[in-house]
Amino acid sequence: MTSTVVTGIGELVTNDPGLGSDGPLGVIRSAALVIEDGLVAWVGEAQHAPIADREHHLAGRCVVPGFVDSHSHLVFAGDRGAEFSARMAGARYDGGGIAQTIAATRAATDDELRLRIEARVAEMAAQGTTTVEIKSGYGGTAAEESRALRLAGEFTSETTFLGAHLLPDPEQADAFIAEITGPMLAASLPYSRWIDVFCEPSTRYAFDYDQAKHVLQAGAAAGLGLRVHGNQLAHGPGVRLAVELAAASVDHCTYLDGEDIDALASSATVATLLPGVEFSTRSPYPDARRLLDAGVQVALATDCNPGTCYSTSMPFMIALAVRELQMTPAEALWAATAGGAAALRRSDVGVLRPGARADVAVLDAPSYVHLAYRPGVPLARALRL
Repeated sequence: MTSTVVTGIGELVTNDPGLGSDGPLGVIRSAALVIEDGLVAWVGEAQHAPIADREHHLAGRCVVPGFVDSHSHLVFAGDRGAEFSARMAGARYDGGGIAQTIAATRAATDDELRLRIEARVAEMAAQGTTTVEIKSGYGGTAAEESRALRLAGEFTSETTFLGAHLLPDPEQADAFIAEITGPMLAASLPYSRWIDVFCEPSTRYAFDYDQAKHVLQAGAAAGLGLRVHGNQLAHGPGVRLAVELAAASVDHCTYLDGEDIDALASSATVATLLPGVEFSTRSPYPDARRLLDAGVQVALATDCNPGTCYSTSMPFMIALAVRELQMTPAEALWAATAGGAAALRRSDVGVLRPGARADVAVLDAPSYVHLAYRPGVPLARALRL
């Protein structure tokens, strides 16, 4: 068993308030941590660090838990830059562009998709992300959805079956939902940890409350955890459905009323905010301040996808959250690390304490505040020893 002491840490964010200061961030200054077999073995002030087999010195840099990106769509081919340009000229997003990506993804080979996923995951790691959830959803058939999940599983254990991403024809909704909950679910089950659904009655391309509930209940009966795309385009039943079924997370949460917020505050369902989507669609941003003040657990994620947010950068999401969602730098960092872990029901990531995974992000800066203070600057990277 080889141990490494990482020392010379100017500021260490542990996300364990019992280990340090600054509230839930548990900050230790002039710190060190010891890593053994991929796990954190010790954290504390550098002057008290135990002897290890190797030493890695960071020259005063800040260390934070690796970012946990709990919502992404990395298995896709094709390009929707023209759609983005149209939105910037005033076109409204309604979900219809998903069909274009489905066609391009179906036409790609396994090797082509694998190379694209690998490149996007590498982009994430280069910006400090160490855990990523990857959804299917650009397949539309049992064979294509299971293929997407099989390939995603080569890069993460956090795989989500999103057969209910697009409703191609509302007139054939019952038949398509039977396909999702039957052959598509059966083929995808061996490669999935979660099931998700796009619950947005305001658009013909998504699923209403009853349809979404049927899909989620089928997934739960098969042993999958539950996630929901909800309340993105207009106020709707997504949050209510997520809380009712004890989903781990409801994602987007752009249009909420007081009842939605009260329901989230009294539940274990995490509200995952995706500010890159609002940035890329010129839509209103969610009211994170109202959620946080009500005691709702909040996560931040990229929603990296070809249509509404083609970004792999969690630091960018942190900067947007501070600037546009009125979150403090501390709240945004917690949401991008421990919040994302909560949205995945994980206690071994998003935190740096003994026994946790040694998923470490190093900042070329003295403090985590620089993630928002210096937007667009590549400060963060995953530590590779």
